[in-house]
Amino acid sequence: MTRNSNPITCRIHEVREARRAWKEAWPPRRAAFRARRKSGEPVPEEMGPPPSGFALLPWLLMGMGAFSNLLQGTTPNPWIGGMGLLAFNSLYISVVFRAFVKEGRDAPATRWALVAMLAITSGLGIGYGGSWLYFFPLLGLAVGAVTRGRTLPKLAFALSALAGTIAGFRDGWGAVGIAYATFLSTAVTAAILSLSEAVRELRAAREELARRAVEKERLRFSRDLHDLLGHTLSVIVVKSEAARRLAHRDLEAALLQVTDIESVGRQALTEIREAVTGYREGSLTTELDGARSALAAASVDPVVRRSGPPLTPQTEALLGWVVREAVTNVVRHSDATRCEITVDGTPDLVRLKITDNGTGATVSEPLEGLGGTGLKGLTERLAAAGGSLEAGRAPRGGFLVTAELPVDATELANAESGDTEPADSEAADAEAADAELADSEAADAELADSEAGSGGTGVRGATEVSEREQLA
Repeated sequence: MTRNSNPITCRIHEVREARRAWKEAWPPRRAAFRARRKSGEPVPEEMGPPPSGFALLPWLLMGMGAFSNLLQGTTPNPWIGGMGLLAFNSLYISVVFRAFVKEGRDAPATRWALVAMLAITSGLGIGYGGSWLYFFPLLGLAVGAVTRGRTLPKLAFALSALAGTIAGFRDGWGAVGIAYATFLSTAVTAAILSLSEAVRELRAAREELARRAVEKERLRFSRDLHDLLGHTLSVIVVKSEAARRLAHRDLEAALLQVTDIESVGRQALTEIREAVTGYREGSLTTELDGARSALAAASVDPVVRRSGPPLTPQTEALLGWVVREAVTNVVRHSDATRCEITVDGTPDLVRLKITDNGTGATVSEPLEGLGGTGLKGLTERLAAAGGSLEAGRAPRGGFLVTAELPVDATELANAESGDTEPADSEAADAEAADAELADSEAADAELADSEAGSGGTGVRGATEVSEREQLA
């Protein structure tokens, strides 16, 4: 088996490479830290190099007494003692380096290495005693570095009892110190290494959560911009085309359309600012008024029906996004002449239906999977709120969008009691911003009448031609 085919060996080499990379990158980071301290700036938290078996190697100095006895010739059968010393140190080094890699720590070879160390330590302790008994605390270090979980206390007490028994057989009351040192080395090593691993895992989890939060916020912001600008720019294009067509024969009507364009632009600017700050709350009433104006300007007859109990600001905001997106699709992608918007429901459920009589495809044929960025995002939003969004061909032709949301009685009571005054205030500001746009419905109706006899496709056809020319 090659080195690269062994997962434990590969993981050990990864840890070593990570430690080497940290050491190479440390000098410039240290210089930056010193510069920050001198300038009084906060110093970022530093994780330090990843731990490895090198941290436990200095404890091998506890075996220097036994090694000194071998050199001085005071140990009987020195060849046996030397072989035992060499075997124990070799196994100890192997175990402590494997202990910092989860795959190596849980490997059967590591467990058998600990069993072999226990046999060698017990044999040397019974045979020689004295300084050779200090290998029991070293064995405790290795056991504490490898063992985790509920088995650790049992192993620590059992190993300490064995060390005390053998030490009592050889040195009498000195066994108390050996047993205590063995238990302490096992427990403290396991506690420190477990705490270190937990801290690193928590920091890694915190970084991952922060990264996901950033990604989620970016996705939310992109959806908001799509929903805001997609609808608003479509209305602006439609009204601009209407103003251009009316300018040469009805200047007053054209000026009314320009006034509407200014109002819509100001409203869009306000909404974008609110979306950037993350405090925007949509109003279903505002969106319905805007839908009437946009549909009328596009020569589509709007029919709006609303009934049912009052809704919470959160529910109104979600349904407002659906109205905005669906109406935008009707204006831009369908050949409809009539669009019906119905809002009804029960005390437990609210339902929004938007249907048209168009024959053209909506959102690039979204029959499978609700194609289109807007509807996909709205589907995810409603699903997160416990609702659903369905879109597809209507049974009698045209396109149908159905949104359902549960009504939370608790949130509704809080909203009615005045807990959502800031949101209501923002909704009122939005309604005031849309008031001028709603007042232009009469001019839009006049525009629709003037376009009806032109024999063409109306403002929507001119808009589509203009958009194709821009794309070309």
